[in-house]
Amino acid sequence: MNKCTGSGCLKACFQRLDAFARYGQEEPLELIAFTHNGGDLEKKLESLQSKGVDCVHLSSCLRSKDPDYENLARRCSEYFAVVGYTHGGETAHSGQETLVFRQASKTEESGESVVDT
Repeated sequence: MNKCTGSGCLKACFQRLDAFARYGQEEPLELIAFTHNGGDLEKKLESLQSKGVDCVHLSSCLRSKDPDYENLARRCSEYFAVVGYTHGGETAHSGQETLVFRQASKTEESGESVVDT
């Protein structure tokens, strides 16, 4: 991940390929932020919320190389819909399954987050 330029993610986004094919050509699509793994996750989540982000795509590199991939996807899903890859197949070369979550919702009775996969 230290050598990744993000070009595969950006190409998939702008050309609506692979994970971005789910958005029709006529549907508005805006890239609001692009960040690296690491740093202050809480600050990043707050910043993304303040910018009106509603869906986060985790990079394909992250899916295949980061042992914390699932935890990051679940944490992001507390605030956003999450698509756990950007380009390539839905299953990584390593066999890692892609996680896709709708945004977690708070149950009215318990206040606990519920994540739909």
